Amino acid sequence: MRSIRAATLGLLLSAGLAGCVTQGGVQHGAPPSGAATQAAQALYTKGQFDQAAQAYLALADQDGSHRDYYKLLAAEAYRQEGALDRAAPVVADIRRSRLEGEDALRFDALRAEIALKNNDAKTALSLTGKPAARVSPQIDQRLAELRARAQAAAGDPWSAAQTRIELDRQLRGVDREQNRKEILALLTGLGAQPLAERGSSLPANDPMKPWVVEAQAQLGNVNRAPAVLDQAVGTVTGDKGVREGYKVPGKVALLLPLSGPLAGAGAAIRDGFFANYLEAAHTGAPRPDIAVYDSGNDAQHAVAAYDKAVAEGARFVVGPLNRDGVSAIFAKGALPAPMLTLNYPNDNRNLPPAGANEFGLLPETEGAQAADHMADRGLRTATLIVSTDDFARRAGNAFKAEWQARGGTLASQVTLDANSIDFASQLSEPVGQDPATSGVFISMKPQQARLLLPQLRLAKNTLPVFATSHVYAGGDDPTADRDLEGVEFCDAPWLFDAQSGLPRRASLTDALPATKGVSGRLFAFGMDAWGLVPYIDWMRGHPGSYLPGATGQLVADEFGRVRRVLIWARFADGVARPVAGSLELEAPATAPNVESGGG
Repeated sequence: MRSIRAATLGLLLSAGLAGCVTQGGVQHGAPPSGAATQAAQALYTKGQFDQAAQAYLALADQDGSHRDYYKLLAAEAYRQEGALDRAAPVVADIRRSRLEGEDALRFDALRAEIALKNNDAKTALSLTGKPAARVSPQIDQRLAELRARAQAAAGDPWSAAQTRIELDRQLRGVDREQNRKEILALLTGLGAQPLAERGSSLPANDPMKPWVVEAQAQLGNVNRAPAVLDQAVGTVTGDKGVREGYKVPGKVALLLPLSGPLAGAGAAIRDGFFANYLEAAHTGAPRPDIAVYDSGNDAQHAVAAYDKAVAEGARFVVGPLNRDGVSAIFAKGALPAPMLTLNYPNDNRNLPPAGANEFGLLPETEGAQAADHMADRGLRTATLIVSTDDFARRAGNAFKAEWQARGGTLASQVTLDANSIDFASQLSEPVGQDPATSGVFISMKPQQARLLLPQLRLAKNTLPVFATSHVYAGGDDPTADRDLEGVEFCDAPWLFDAQSGLPRRASLTDALPATKGVSGRLFAFGMDAWGLVPYIDWMRGHPGSYLPGATGQLVADEFGRVRRVLIWARFADGVARPVAGSLELEAPATAPNVESGGG
């Protein structure tokens, strides 16, 4: 692996070398700043590294008292040129005893880099230990990056990942993104089982813990579960009644599809966003100006909307909704305005770029939380039944991964054609399965579930049934839903007015059609999109804090991904109501409020 941005005037080298060029840390006083020295410095600054190296070597021949210092600068210039082979003999001719301070450490870094090129990890490790005294951030970062490379080359990827995680906090921009890719490559390269064993021994607050979870998720072994929820975001403070950490930008842009096939979803999210935005006005809390832009239904329109919003003064962007649009904006690189996307990119393996936060209604979240819920109930064997719909397939895969990670076993796995009505040939009696330790997980729309449940009972399957939110049509229909008796499902608390501190759904249904039926989830999603804007930065810096949201308890991880903890509801006499105790964490009663669309 190459050094971070080794071929450019990147952070780790150019800033560090600038300290050399300004004559820091010379044993016998600073070198003379004559015309020859200035000319060599100018060549380096212009990126003419080969010529600069030749000029520094000439100075070394002319000034014996500063010979080793000038040779160090020559070797650094060759390194910047990408010519370590030419730097090596120059480095070999430098006397470390004639250097002091950080010049000596830069010399060690050069030797370590040459050793790595020669596959001598042992020597590189011996040269890149943590400095005993305080040093500049530039040399500290450079030594840490080389130490990580040496550890990896020595066959110790776990230590290399630890070193890079320590380094991560100090980096910015492209350097940080590259370092993060290296961390995940090191951890995923360990393999699923060794990674699980290492991760299980880490304390809950260990800085490596979230990285291990991310690597396990990329290997497909666990869902990216939210962190332990310690407390609701902040406390109610100040005469405005806002919580700690409340901070709003001057202008927010909301990017949604206002035309085309996704216009209906965009309208429901927009209405929820502004309903919660207006609710915040009741406390007198400061609010930003909001501008809405049509982001269309494809990547081109989404990028154009983002660029226009930034050009017109947006300091924070919410959206877009389509995955292609999120991917295209992320591909731009450094973001001129931070954002909260309303979906995830097509390739969700990469971490969000700097300044980006991801939020969505993912079916994977529901599948994984269903597995956790069943395991917490003491179930150990599951039958998995999903439809052929994309959301059901994704939820089923997440359930299976999390279920097996929790030590559960699958008795059978069934996929039902979404257009079929007779499932008898695919269902069988669960022989030898104890209802106390066995259950059924389903993911499908209400119409199909209403057909499935009676056929399950005819097949003498009386095991408890658990489902994703898709089983619920979003409103009371006792006649149609009587066949779903006893089914438990995870869903957004706002659909049941089970979350305090938010506008009540029951009071909005007459005025706002978007709150009715399944579109109510998108309305709740929009409410949370606004609710996160003032707190997202604070939440990322306070692991374990959560925002009591309309779609669930919202947690922002270290990487900017917002996760939801949903509540559980059960059908009884054809009506769905929250399970007692399923919403264990609620917002303070006096606190103001500060996936479908995200799948």
